[in-house]
This record gives sequence, C-alpha cells and structure tokens, in this order.
Amino acid sequence: MLNFGLTDLRLVAPRDGWPNPDAGPAASGADSVLADARLFDDAPAAVADCAYVYAATVRKRGLSIPALTFAEAAAEIAARPGKAAILFGGERSGLETGEAALAQAIVTVPVNPEFRSINLAQAVILFAYEMSRFAELAMPTLASEEEERATHDQYEGLIGQVEASLSAADYYHPPDRTEVTKLTLRNILTKPDWSNREIQALRGVMRALAEPRRGRPPRD
Repeated sequence: MLNFGLTDLRLVAPRDGWPNPDAGPAASGADSVLADARLFDDAPAAVADCAYVYAATVRKRGLSIPALTFAEAAAEIAARPGKAAILFGGERSGLETGEAALAQAIVTVPVNPEFRSINLAQAVILFAYEMSRFAELAMPTLASEEEERATHDQYEGLIGQVEASLSAADYYHPPDRTEVTKLTLRNILTKPDWSNREIQALRGVMRALAEPRRGRPPRD
C-alpha cells in the first residue's frame, strides 16, 4: 500500500488477531500503515463511511453488478468525489457473496485463464499501482458544486427500511426465496449513484408509504 501512497488500512476480524507481531517484519518498514490500521468486526462496519465500495473478486452467482478492471475502477475512483473502499477477501477463500454484495461493482484482474492463481498481496499492489497512475486524473471540485454522496451506511439504512416494510407487508413469498429476493432488491437499490439528499428523500417516501399521516383520509 505505502509503495503507491495508500495508507488507510481497515482490517475485518483478522484471523490471528491484531496487533500481530508478525506484521511488522512482513511490512518491510511500512510501520505507519500498520500503526494507523483500524479494526472492525465485519465488512459493513468497515465501509460504513464510504460513498463507493468495490469488491475485488471473481463474479458471484446472483450478483448482477458491473465488473471492472483495476484500472477502470481506479480511474472511476479518481474522478469521483467522496471516499471509496476496495474490499479484499482472505487469501484462501476470498470474499463471501454477502460481502461482495456490499459493493456497487466487482473489480477483477484479467490474468491468464490457464493460470489464475494470484495471492492477496499481489492483488493489492496491482490495484495500488493503478490508483497511483489514475489519481492524477481526478478533476478538482468544489464542495459547493457537488452534492455529498451517500455513504455505505446510508445505503444500508435504506435497504434495511425497505426490507422491514416489505416484511410487514408480507411480501416475501415463497419463504425459501426470501434471501434471493433480498439480494435482488439490494442490487436494484445500490446500482444508482445516489447522493445523501436523494437517499434521505427515498427514506422519507418509504416512511410516508408505511406510516400515512394521521387524520388524513386515504386516497381512492
């Protein structure tokens, strides 16, 4: 990460705990990244303050979200206002489908199809290199000219509100398709590039539909 200027390391439930005495020697002097690393219990918490989330993984069954190369994702991040996160999974098993579903896009490496093996460190440095190339392409923007982008936490709030309203309306049928239906709805709701204002407006609409104003007669 530090080779190419990335410093915000967020760790999700590290297998061997944290801090890890083996990390220092392996980092070859990038002690500042380790010292400032933040620890989270799960992936949603780790990306809660991010406006854009990308999942470094192969395509996942049931996820109809765009797939980009690292270069395409880096250019997109550089051109957008707001904080972005790249989710990398464990080296042996990668990201679970539920973790990849947190992302607006999947990022992949176009490796040799006859030899796809690539380890976690290699994947991270490939992305970090692309970010170092494309970060200079970002156009300067004034906060007053750009609407604040919705964070992942705001997306999760909207999704939770929609799911709760649909459960109350007995929408999920048949029961054994509930998780697939929820995943489809998540894909729909996270595709647009919502702003903070737009997310708040949508949540207001949901509240109005679920809880009509008292004293107002229903419309025909």
